[in-house]
Amino acid sequence: MSKVLARRGRLSAYKLVLIQAAVAGSVSVFFFAMWGAQYGISALAGAAIAVLPNFVFATLAFSHTGASSAAKVVKTFYWGEAVKLLLTIAMFSLVFINIEVGFMPLFVCYTLALIVHWTAPLYFKQS
Repeated sequence: MSKVLARRGRLSAYKLVLIQAAVAGSVSVFFFAMWGAQYGISALAGAAIAVLPNFVFATLAFSHTGASSAAKVVKTFYWGEAVKLLLTIAMFSLVFINIEVGFMPLFVCYTLALIVHWTAPLYFKQS
């Protein structure tokens, strides 16, 4: 039973990450079409910075479930959030060091992907 709950939570989290990737990818294509390659790459970098850490978090956070492993559940959520935060910082650093980015498309795409994540309860019907 607990593996079913873990799988259901993981699939919901992956669905949210997929929605984030779709929105961020669409915005990246829009920036590319309207303002060229540099803005498109900058927006794509913002999308990656938002989506990849959330995918890692979903993978780590939903690796355990059930009352018998409640301590593991809490530990993996804290561990997943810490890894997500560090990965986000590292990715921002790598982008700023290695790519000539436009700040506006980078942060617009990053922010839109986060807004998708924050409004997740509107997308998923709880039964």
